[in-house]
Amino acid sequence: MEWLDAFILGLVQGLAEYLPISSSGHLEIFREILGINIPKDEILQFDIMVHAATVCSTIVILWPMFRRLCASFFTFKRDADFWYVCKILLSCIPVGIVGVFFKEYVESFFGDGLKVVGVCLLVTAALLAFAHYSDRLASGRMAKASAGHPITWLDAFIIGCAQAVAVLPGLSRSGTTIATGILLGDRRDDVAQFSFLMVIIPILGEALLDVKDMLGETVAQTAQAAEVTWITLLIGFVTAFVVGCAACKWMLALVKKGKLVWFSIYCVVMAIICLLWQTPA
Repeated sequence: MEWLDAFILGLVQGLAEYLPISSSGHLEIFREILGINIPKDEILQFDIMVHAATVCSTIVILWPMFRRLCASFFTFKRDADFWYVCKILLSCIPVGIVGVFFKEYVESFFGDGLKVVGVCLLVTAALLAFAHYSDRLASGRMAKASAGHPITWLDAFIIGCAQAVAVLPGLSRSGTTIATGILLGDRRDDVAQFSFLMVIIPILGEALLDVKDMLGETVAQTAQAAEVTWITLLIGFVTAFVVGCAACKWMLALVKKGKLVWFSIYCVVMAIICLLWQTPA
């Protein structure tokens, strides 16, 4: 992978992680467009690093809230912030189970073309559209981001299940979790922040494991190959982080305004392109 490819993919990840259009799906699409043909383990290695970059973007943008939550949780204050973190931990259980028991099965979907991406983008589009019109039809919640109820324990677990399903490329994690929260009647502004915070633990955990594997690689790899790997990872990481900071702010504003339905149209268009791309001439 060349440095320019890493830059473009980092740019795509930074935008698509927060917008409800599936970052993993768009990484697959742009790898196909750029003609990047590398082994699946290297694909996952790069993807994990750029996902970790956008997690860092989340921490930076939501730093006041993140610092407050950490202070409350690690000092066992047993206040609202403490229980909020506990709800985040509960939401991580489903994706943790998927990661431990179904890791190889999930990884088999990556790097195998755009058919799965196209189908999952259609599912994302349907979820966004359904959540939007369901929210509009609900009485008293026409345009108020603060309308609705706080995230309950059951809501946190259901949203966590949605995140576990959204590991498939093309099924937007942010779109799926936010749409699920809206369908459950949660406040739009609350569910957006919860969606961005709940991914921190699984992504950073996977990234740390990946770094451990990278450091434990055999010396059989040439110095040149190792250098290229680290340069591309660094370029992808920095690009995804910088772009992710801007995209995170933008997405929080969009969720409050209830403007996610427009992304369902975009997902349908991209899904059609993906499915046609797979059609033999």
